[in-house]
Amino acid sequence: MEGPSRQRQRESGESEKQSDETLSCPECSSDNVVMDADQGELVCDDCGLVLDERQIDRGPEWRAFNHSERQSKSRVGAPVTETMHDKGLTTTIDWKDKDAYGRSLSSEKRSQMHRLRKWQERIRTKDAGERNLQFALSEIDRMASALGVPRSVREVASVIYRRALKEDLIRGRSIEGVATAALYAACRQEGIPRSLDEVAEVSRVEQKEIGRTYRYISQELGLELKPVDPKQFVPRFASALNLSEETQAKATEIIDVSAEQGLLSGKSPTGFAAAAIYAASLLCNEKKTQREVADVAQVTEVTIRNRYQEQIEAMGFR
Repeated sequence: MEGPSRQRQRESGESEKQSDETLSCPECSSDNVVMDADQGELVCDDCGLVLDERQIDRGPEWRAFNHSERQSKSRVGAPVTETMHDKGLTTTIDWKDKDAYGRSLSSEKRSQMHRLRKWQERIRTKDAGERNLQFALSEIDRMASALGVPRSVREVASVIYRRALKEDLIRGRSIEGVATAALYAACRQEGIPRSLDEVAEVSRVEQKEIGRTYRYISQELGLELKPVDPKQFVPRFASALNLSEETQAKATEIIDVSAEQGLLSGKSPTGFAAAAIYAASLLCNEKKTQREVADVAQVTEVTIRNRYQEQIEAMGFR
């Protein structure tokens, strides 16, 4: 019979081989396994069994207790990112005009650093292709900030644009149009509910061109994007209208019942979600006018009325 320490060592070796699998406790079969960084141990949080000892600490050898200490002791730069044309690997010259000790530079040194800074910006892009890529990625960053989407969407949009550039899909199309289409595709891929109208508002190109370019690059790059689920828009619209959780749940139920009867096919997801929210607000005694819902969802009142009639009939109300 194996001793506890020998058994833990065997489990440790197996855990290294099967790092991709989910760890579970052999004592109580719980998946709630936590890492104790101070002791370097893997511990079951339910029964307290130590699954693995002497874990390698992959962090820095120094300790810091606030942000300023962490910044001063860190010896590495920012992580590689796809949102910059050079992936963040080039150097930048600080604009503060101070030396390593924090003392102000002389006027002669300041003018010299100004010239160096200017030439540094110029040589970061070696040709027209890199300059165009820099402009496109800055456009993606600007539009993503205006839409309020997370950092992951910007990374995915930058990767999609780089793929389109590599496949030579930019030729004959505007840089802004392809950049906007890449951002819209990234929102769809990451499950962030942003309609084509909202993306077109922050873009410098027309909605028709964005839609045409989006369809082209998604087909050429083989982007497997599912249709937009109207339920993704419900929390954002309901929050803007100050509706309760009960109304949100009712709107989701209306969308599910209507979709089961095939009413969603060929309909705008934003209009469908707006009509469901309007119907739910009436059913839950939190009445909102069609104009209020239409302004939030950026659809017309006619669309809400048409979808509302279909959904009410699907729910069995007259």
